[in-house]
Amino acid sequence: MPRLRQAVLAARDLEATIERLRGDHGLGEPYRDPAVAYFGLANAVFAIGDTFLEVVSPVDPELAGTAIRQLERAGADVCGYMAMLQIDDLAAARERARTASVREVFEIELEDIAEVHLHPGDVRGAIVSLSVPRPAESWRWGGEGWAERAVPGGITAVTVAVADPDTVADRWATIAGGPALECHFVQDSSSPGIVEISLEIGSERRTIRPDAIS
Repeated sequence: MPRLRQAVLAARDLEATIERLRGDHGLGEPYRDPAVAYFGLANAVFAIGDTFLEVVSPVDPELAGTAIRQLERAGADVCGYMAMLQIDDLAAARERARTASVREVFEIELEDIAEVHLHPGDVRGAIVSLSVPRPAESWRWGGEGWAERAVPGGITAVTVAVADPDTVADRWATIAGGPALECHFVQDSSSPGIVEISLEIGSERRTIRPDAIS
């Protein structure tokens, strides 16, 4: 069964957003992955249980066009960016995506993870990453020693606003090989995208609304 492993926000001001998230939600020290410079981004990845909350921020306008456009469309300092789903069979999912005319915008095959990113205009609602970590409990993007940095809890849901939620939910599930129970879809054609991330920190439930972060 697919599961949401990482939710990603885009922010104009990375450091201010890190400070706000840590202050509001008691998150630990984030991992900063130098490899995201490939996309023209800087980032911070917070470990929450065995799930992850990432913030990316454009640093090279020539490479970071997707993040810049999403921030401009949202008209906000922070917006939803990507949902990263852990699945069992990447080859089968890629074939289903091709059959559905969903384009890949990035693919990588490493010793400990294989992954593709799907075009947000085709899959709808957000960039969707399909990932197969090896072993399944690992997560390269959390950085070395992420389990020691993790706060107790997890990401319990992302809410994705789209014009036609039933259609988009079915599209995500068809490609991923089943529904990711953490992904919820609501109707809103005025501001599509990831509009809410639900967390449990310890035993406390919390909500992050990207448009409320400044």
